[in-house]
Amino acid sequence: MLFAIIIGGLIGYAFGKFPGFLAGAALGAFLLNRAKSRLLGKLQNIQSGFIESVFAVMGALCKADGVVSEDEIQVAEAMFVRFRLNEAQRETAKAAFSRGKDSGFDLDAELDHFLRISGRQPAFLQMFLQVQVSAVAADGVVHPAEHDMLVRIARGLGLPESQVDQLEAMLRGSHAGQAGSQRSTAQQNDDAYKILGVSPSISDAELKKVYRKLMSENHPDKLAGRGLPESMREMAEERTQEITHAYDVIKESRKNSA
Repeated sequence: MLFAIIIGGLIGYAFGKFPGFLAGAALGAFLLNRAKSRLLGKLQNIQSGFIESVFAVMGALCKADGVVSEDEIQVAEAMFVRFRLNEAQRETAKAAFSRGKDSGFDLDAELDHFLRISGRQPAFLQMFLQVQVSAVAADGVVHPAEHDMLVRIARGLGLPESQVDQLEAMLRGSHAGQAGSQRSTAQQNDDAYKILGVSPSISDAELKKVYRKLMSENHPDKLAGRGLPESMREMAEERTQEITHAYDVIKESRKNSA
């Protein structure tokens, strides 16, 4: 801020000596504050739009098999807690969820709306899809009708179908860890490659490059700076942890088979 004031002052001084310096400094401060206000307003719009679209699409997804069960409603309400929504945000989320359950809900229009407010940022779109997968797979299972709608949502966001497979693989690993169940090395490796979105034939050098790119794109601080609600930071951190775990699984597997 000080830099902008000084620059404005110097420009003003060039035209009007000391009075010009004061006027220029004041103008610089005014323009900087205005720019910061606009940026803050833009971030707030992204955050509120993110929450509303997330829960509207979640409502439609939970009804994909024809009925919204009590378990699915409880999952949605658990998301209120997980995202630390305040009372006003909860009311917005509930209304959006109900709107998504309505038979006249236009899923494609909602996805188009989210694309506009998110600026089509890949990490934002992936986070949106991650929330949807997490919601329907709270019991560790994604049913066929739900999977089909997840694919439709991914395509509507301009994401490949492999993104759904990637997120489902993340959840399988997460649920297995929470349940303390053991999976075969082959299953773990297969899911690890899906999580990173790469083929088992990828070279070590390319694998490292993909890993670093994913970690950079999904860094919680970077996403927060682009407008991701702070309440969703935990989910962003979980994503980076799953990416790191997948990378470690592949490295260990390749080391043992060398």
